[in-house]
Amino acid sequence: MEPSCDGRLQGFTPPSPSRLRAPSKTLFLAIMSLLPPIPTIPRAFAQTVSRHPDHSAIEDRGVRTSYAELDRMVLAASRALMAWGIAPGERVAIWAPNCREWIVAALGILGVGAVVVPVNTRMKGLEVGYVLEKSGARLLLSTGDFLGTHYPDLLAGHLPASLEKLLVIHGAKEGDTGWQDFIARGESVSEAAARERALSVTPEMVSDVIFTSGTTGHPKGVKCGHGQNLRTMDDWSQVMGLVPQDRYLMVNPFFHSMGYKSGWMVGIMNGLTLMPIAVFDAGEVLRTIARDKVSVLPGPPTIYYSMQSHPDFAATDLSSLRAAITGSTSTPPSLIESMRRDFGFKTVLTGYGLSECCGTAALSAPDDDAHTVATTAGRAIRDVEIKIVDTDGRTQPPDQPGEVLIRGYNVMLGYLDDEGATRQAIDADGWLHSGDIGTLDAHGYLRITDRVKDVYIAGGFNCYPAEIERLASRHPAVSQIAVIGVPDERMGEVGRAFVVRKPGVPLESGEFVTWCRAHMANYKVPQFIDFVDTLPTNASGKVLKRELRKLPVASGH
Repeated sequence: MEPSCDGRLQGFTPPSPSRLRAPSKTLFLAIMSLLPPIPTIPRAFAQTVSRHPDHSAIEDRGVRTSYAELDRMVLAASRALMAWGIAPGERVAIWAPNCREWIVAALGILGVGAVVVPVNTRMKGLEVGYVLEKSGARLLLSTGDFLGTHYPDLLAGHLPASLEKLLVIHGAKEGDTGWQDFIARGESVSEAAARERALSVTPEMVSDVIFTSGTTGHPKGVKCGHGQNLRTMDDWSQVMGLVPQDRYLMVNPFFHSMGYKSGWMVGIMNGLTLMPIAVFDAGEVLRTIARDKVSVLPGPPTIYYSMQSHPDFAATDLSSLRAAITGSTSTPPSLIESMRRDFGFKTVLTGYGLSECCGTAALSAPDDDAHTVATTAGRAIRDVEIKIVDTDGRTQPPDQPGEVLIRGYNVMLGYLDDEGATRQAIDADGWLHSGDIGTLDAHGYLRITDRVKDVYIAGGFNCYPAEIERLASRHPAVSQIAVIGVPDERMGEVGRAFVVRKPGVPLESGEFVTWCRAHMANYKVPQFIDFVDTLPTNASGKVLKRELRKLPVASGH
């Protein structure tokens, strides 16, 4: 028998679990371990269970769960969802912090062929109501009490008619429908029926709808499929060099592609031990690394700065750390050097991606030098194309800025119920228009210079804030910086920089402006300097420039 293009063996159909007798689970997993991989998330998970049943899958709040135990939990969740009448293609939302139950719920949803809709835990009731209504989710699996708030209470008056039930997966209080109540309902559905449903999932089926941050209006739901997600994350895993012995501390939130796809999804694909963290605390993370021998720790630059500034940093045993991926449009080379030298990471990567391309389009390489890792997003991943075009759609030569376009298997299936927006984003030739400004050098390395909407024009010159941030972050006293454009009568617009100074390192605005004039073109030098303690960020560490734009320019600038 020969494998077909999608990995199936020609002439072989795996037996339906409904036709297997009592020890069906053992036989089911044995069959899965022998079959060539078929790119669906339920089958990827089943194959990991068959290969590493006793390996620690999740360690959360002091509880260890093996892959065999996780399989039983996921099967129970799938049976419960089937008992609730969830059919393939229907959508189920999850609104909770990083925890074991999130992963169990998501795998259960995917196992019945339904669609996961992650919901941002920083959203309030009105925002969540919009996502629920737009997605048409029938069920919402929510946290109960979290950070002093009972999340279901936030939804009072905002639940759409399409939502049939709100289920509390942990932290339930009296009156809530809790996780055990939900699971108990699944006893009416057989294990064999649930496993048969998992086998019916195909690579082309939608696996998730992730809503964009909504910086240009209402959030849009990005549809991605099982096959493209797994293929993208397989490349991500290989570049990171993931192995089953890795212990992955998950700081990035699960509602974001970095926490979901580059987080627990790559974990269950590769048999890793996953350690979710609900709330980042630098001291607790340092203690966890030392105690639990964490080897993989991706996150935004802010988490490494926070850990390095913590008083326990120097005394903490970080020898287990092996791999990390970080980055933003203005990551300084000094951070990459510090992650290698002071944290001991052997592999430090940066990358580039959007929800609209399964979270990843480009990655740096483990042997890239610190400057390349910090100042570029690496090169396009396998079988994906990236090009730069001008405003007329003409391909730009090397090192000339323009909009970043992406084409390949990782480009989304479209926006949920929005054909117009889909056509605007993906052109007739299959190119995804990212809305980001960037350059490609002669070796194919991508450098993101800004968002189209963030570019400002000073005296007729295009100013790319991310480029200015990258240059200014080289100042020895600068920890972080964000630049925006503000109106100016003479120049049209000028730059305003918000600067976070390194602890204990003095820096005055005049000195900083003088330094900038020596290191960048005059029109790029920010005219207004604001020293701040922190920069406003979203849950994934991205600076919220819309919040900075709301701040009035202080008199005397």
